[in-house]
Amino acid sequence: MEDMKEKVAKAFKERFGQQGTTYASSGRINLIGEHTDYNGGFVFPGAIDKGIWAELAANGLEKCRVYSMDLDDYAEFGLKEEDAPSQGWARYVFGVCREIQKRGGKVEGFDAVFAGNVPLGAGLSSSAALESCFAFALNDMFNNNVISKFDLARIGQSTEHNYCGVNCGIMDQFASVFGRKGHLMRLDCRSMEYEYFPFDPKEYRLVLVDSRVKHELKDSPYNKRRESCERVASRLGMETLRDATMEQLDAIKGDISAEDYFRAKFVIEEKDRVLAVCDALEKGDYETVGKKMYETHRGLSKDYEVSCEELDFLNDIAKECGVTGSRIMGGGFGGCTINLVPDGLHDSFIAEAKARFNEKYGHEPMVYDVVISDGARKCE
Repeated sequence: MEDMKEKVAKAFKERFGQQGTTYASSGRINLIGEHTDYNGGFVFPGAIDKGIWAELAANGLEKCRVYSMDLDDYAEFGLKEEDAPSQGWARYVFGVCREIQKRGGKVEGFDAVFAGNVPLGAGLSSSAALESCFAFALNDMFNNNVISKFDLARIGQSTEHNYCGVNCGIMDQFASVFGRKGHLMRLDCRSMEYEYFPFDPKEYRLVLVDSRVKHELKDSPYNKRRESCERVASRLGMETLRDATMEQLDAIKGDISAEDYFRAKFVIEEKDRVLAVCDALEKGDYETVGKKMYETHRGLSKDYEVSCEELDFLNDIAKECGVTGSRIMGGGFGGCTINLVPDGLHDSFIAEAKARFNEKYGHEPMVYDVVISDGARKCE
């Protein structure tokens, strides 16, 4: 990614007439473990080789001057709460500054230029990459790296909550900060303990197939599913579904609605699938990983009902082409599938998916190969 670093450095020199320090952070995928975070379960993300690069330098002023290369837009703002910029993208940077200050950290005026290559709208969390990049940079520049990695992730999450109006969990920022090349991370969303697992498939590639579809939803389906899970947990006398078993769920089947039953069934089974995938990866058993991905897709489609026709179609194509594993990735109702594809099937699968999807829906999906990479870092 030397070209991204050079591109940003050139723009920084042209705009500010000096040289700064370059930092980077990554987008993320989640191999398995969907809708488990708010149920106290496990997620299994990894940072990818697509992200945000930013060059920064202190400017001795009481304001920040930031230029977004991708949007060709410039923002200038102070560091007090009332100085919030109007542009949506700049609020991510401003929010990170404010959240560092709220925690007793130091932020002084700086100049910055940034650019990214995370595909927007594909569910790869470009916003978390942006937050993590600036949080890491400001920690390094002004705080001698005393802010812990977990706090850097929380700073990004709080930025979403307090400055961008998104009530997100911690997974995206966690993956962007903690990412390690060749490893996925199992994060326990209840205890916040995490563990690295090797993910370096020699004969497979991770491929995202982006439907470029996002269905407009009349109500808030995420909140409804969350409420279903909370009702079942409450009926079981538990705080979340984390410790629930299928036996316990079946025992109360007659006392709850069918909808609540199927929502809880998915969450309980998904929790077990994450653990099964961890075991499989330690043995280098990618066939089992793939099988569990298909099971997750079926659960998200039939039990949790957050898929859509286009994503089910892409999943069916993957199965017919002999792809090892495939599932919808992310919250649902559009976006992309994540696919574990044997090297020998890679080109034929992509050609088939593009042609058949285009024939049925009138546009080709976007395809991105991703490699598991390092998270937030200083670019030497």
